[in-house]
Amino acid sequence: MGWNEYFANHFTPYAEQGFSVGRITLEHKRIYRLWSEHGELLGEVTGKLRYEATGREDFPAVGDWVVISARPEEKKASIHGLLPRKSKFSRKVAGDTVEEQIVAANVDTVFLVNSLNNDLNLRRIERYLILAWESGANPVIVLSKADLCDDLDACMAEIESIAIGVPVHVVSAEQGEGLDQLAPYLGEGQTIALMGSSGVGKSTLINKLSGAEMQKVSGVREGDDRGRHTTTHRELFRLPSGALMIDTPGMRELQLWEADEGFRGAFDDIESIAETCRFNDCKHMREPGCAVQAAINDGSLEKARFDSYLKLQRELAHLARKEDARLAAAERDKWKKLNVQMREKKPKR
Repeated sequence: MGWNEYFANHFTPYAEQGFSVGRITLEHKRIYRLWSEHGELLGEVTGKLRYEATGREDFPAVGDWVVISARPEEKKASIHGLLPRKSKFSRKVAGDTVEEQIVAANVDTVFLVNSLNNDLNLRRIERYLILAWESGANPVIVLSKADLCDDLDACMAEIESIAIGVPVHVVSAEQGEGLDQLAPYLGEGQTIALMGSSGVGKSTLINKLSGAEMQKVSGVREGDDRGRHTTTHRELFRLPSGALMIDTPGMRELQLWEADEGFRGAFDDIESIAETCRFNDCKHMREPGCAVQAAINDGSLEKARFDSYLKLQRELAHLARKEDARLAAAERDKWKKLNVQMREKKPKR
């Protein structure tokens, strides 16, 4: 199930108290399905955990290892806490709310699935790469529906120009082609998350890799090749190889979350060029000796990629300002709770 020494070391204090451990495979309205030594159980968080939580990130997500007290005879468990995550793929929740949504936790590899049809979008891939690098997992780009591509070499060149150092694999799950390229990532105990828009072939891919109809599939819309939502929730599956795979719904909205390291990883080419500018505080606009503008002028850097770099940089800066305000409010709420607890414990005269 992906258990290793890292989690075992963190679990030791809980084991001494008589607790057991489980891994979240499915989340549905704060009811969780989990795997444990007692088999598959339904879990609910305790009132204490719910009370102490300051945001969504404090609740279990698919892939999390959780501390439980099991009731095997009822096939249920109480979830008392989370073990520290090795990695987490997060985005900002949809809409105006400034809050983290953890899509998948404790992932070793993220398969960024993109279809080689009219829905192929380089700017969307850049967003996925930022969040994948930030997650702590290793990103791998999987180009699906290779049988629908008229000019594979041109598509590969475009993608490789924005995915510096990221492995890129071309597959056709429907035809069963190229799947052997993914085998090195699917070792026993390895956890892989499938990320991508609706209709790119994530469910078809997991069905082919598992050798069974694990997920429903549906076609794409005519005209724009956009997918219809088939997968409606995140779920962890076990593959015949012993690997664990998390399938996720297609994301209509992929808003960035905190991603300093991820941003640098996704735009390492531009960051490297910027280091050679004449001035350290170069804004890369009209300053003399700007290496970035020189690269755009000589064609070694696409202007569209630089424009995307600036846009995503502004988005992260805006998010950081809103997050600072949210954290300040959360800190005030925390002290209010503590003051209430202290007053309740204070002996009455």
